[in-house]
Amino acid sequence: QVQLVESGGGSVQAGGSLRLSCVASERTFSNYGMGWFRQAPEKEREFVAAISRSGGNTRSADSVRGRFTISRDNARNTVYLQMNSLKPEDTDVYYCARCSGGYLSNNPSAHDSWGQGTQVTVSS
Repeated sequence: QVQLVESGGGSVQAGGSLRLSCVASERTFSNYGMGWFRQAPEKEREFVAAISRSGGNTRSADSVRGRFTISRDNARNTVYLQMNSLKPEDTDVYYCARCSGGYLSNNPSAHDSWGQGTQVTVSS
């Protein structure tokens, strides 16, 4: 089973930026769409952004559109989430996930592998 390892989380003031990275252990990384989700304690996991296997198509949640950008480097088996103009309400644990169908999806159930998560904290 593929291992996904996120990094890049941390604490930042409102208006600041962070870039999350997620490295996959598999050599077939380029065969799969990838997604970023976030979750706060006692809340459901929320879709943030997704990207197709080639990187040519992306989708993002209304709450982050224009501020967050998803991208990938298939040569490095890595997917990124560039987060700009961060707000306190962006505070969450962020997870990357592999889409089992090879396409991009905003549905957590369509993803079969998940990273351990990285904490993002935005202070006002």
